[in-house]
Amino acid sequence: MPPLDVLALSGIRLYQRSLSPHKGFRCAHAALHGGESCSAAVARIVQEDGLRGGRARILARFRECRAAYNVLHAGSPLAFGTSGPRVRGVCCCGPIPIPFRCG
Repeated sequence: MPPLDVLALSGIRLYQRSLSPHKGFRCAHAALHGGESCSAAVARIVQEDGLRGGRARILARFRECRAAYNVLHAGSPLAFGTSGPRVRGVCCCGPIPIPFRCG
């Protein structure tokens, strides 16, 4: 495996172990569609095709994640029932507004 691939995988693993558990949210693609996060997907692509050879697949995954973020951020009905973003609001079903938080 080329040194650049080893370095990329080491950086991804460091991110997954040290930063990701503490950031408080997850990859939009995984939140909307389920399955692996972008960091896991990119690590798999690097292992399969290498960093340079998998460049197109990596960029496509990031584009898909951005599109998933846009769907979730817009409050699309497609996001209903997913483990998407944390939803906050006020229930106005009665005479007293009740604040709530889901997620």
